[in-house]
Formats: sequence, C-alpha cells, structure tokens
Amino acid sequence: MNYNVRGENIEVTPAIRDYVEKKISKLDKYFAETPNANVHVNLKTYTNTRSKVEVTIPMPNLVLRAEEDHDDMYAAIDLITDKLERQIRKHKTKVNRKFREKGNMTAVFSQLDETEPPAAEEEENDLEVVRQKSFDLKPMDSEEAILQMNMLGHSFYVFTNAESNLTNVVYKRKDGRYGLIEAQ
Repeated sequence: MNYNVRGENIEVTPAIRDYVEKKISKLDKYFAETPNANVHVNLKTYTNTRSKVEVTIPMPNLVLRAEEDHDDMYAAIDLITDKLERQIRKHKTKVNRKFREKGNMTAVFSQLDETEPPAAEEEENDLEVVRQKSFDLKPMDSEEAILQMNMLGHSFYVFTNAESNLTNVVYKRKDGRYGLIEAQ
C-alpha cells in the first residue's frame, strides 16, 4: 500500500508517519495479496487540542473509510484501525454469505414515492455548485452498493448495476429503509 499522510495544523513527523503505516499495515492480513492501494490519511489538530484522523483506502470494488476525533492523536489512529478492521470483516462476511445463498438473493427495496414535494422558489444564488467530485463507477449489485454507502456514512451511493450495466442510485429513506433509482 502507498501511504499519503497529510497534516493540517500539524507537522507530520517521521514518528507519526511510521505509527500510521505500522497500524494500517496490520490490515494486510485480511487480503490474500497486499492490495495496490493508495492510503490517504489526513491528520488535523484544532486549537482546543482535539485531533481528527481520517483514513480513506480506495480499492477495486471497495472503499474503506473511517474518521475519528480524540484528544490523543495516537489513540485516534488506533480507533481508526479498529473501525477499518470491522468494515473489512463485515464486507467479507457479507460477500461470503452472498456466495453461500447464491440464487436466494432478494433485494428488499420499498417502492419510490410517487409524489414529489412542491418545488420551492429559489434565488439564482442558491443554485450555485460549490463542490464537484468525479469517481469510477464500479459494477456491483444493490446489496453491495448499500454496504458501500453505509461504510462511507453517506445517504446515497451511485454505482453501475452489474446485471443491467446501467447507472443506479441507492439511498437511505427517512423511515430507515432503502430505495433504488434505476436509469432507463
């Protein structure tokens, strides 16, 4: 794994860099071969001595991401490693279960609401795009997309449906269930 350790309001010393690499490299035991992934680590410190650590590991068909706030940066790195480890175990369990139950897969999605809320009149300033992202759409099924969405902590996830090869979106509804938007 290639490590990209960046600090905001803190100098990334060799000791901090070594600690991050040592802790995150423990995740290698979960992979048959070491993934060729770029590990992005953001270390932030605030004026109230709190530290925030963010780790993102984009890999083919999986994005591992975790963040943690703590008074001690080293403790935050330890907690991040534990979170990433849980994510990997959860993903592997889900994948293994999927292969065991192959053929019995039924996606449980509630139907999309037919009614649309009334459009609010907005000023031109409210329509400004303030952030733009681009990413590769990975072919996967809706269950895996929901898992990815939950691991990222987002309320929606865009993906390519492996069966239809079309762009789909899964999203979390206010009632806690999930919805699926399929392109035609």
